[in-house]
Amino acid sequence: MQKTILRSQELTCPSCVAKIEKALGALDGVELAKVHFNTGRIEVQHDAARASVDDLVKAVRGAGYEAKPAAF
Repeated sequence: MQKTILRSQELTCPSCVAKIEKALGALDGVELAKVHFNTGRIEVQHDAARASVDDLVKAVRGAGYEAKPAAF
């Protein structure tokens, strides 16, 4: 399993969190998706062979929000 951190600056309400977690959870290979509303941090535990970082970003965008991998 791989842990990927994404960032989104568009989280305005708790329903945003639910939409993103649902979209990510529906991807094959995603074990856990946790969205931190106050910080815009999205933590995803996933099998990188089945769900790439690009797939994660596309899922968040499909839910109607922008996201990008967090820079460290």
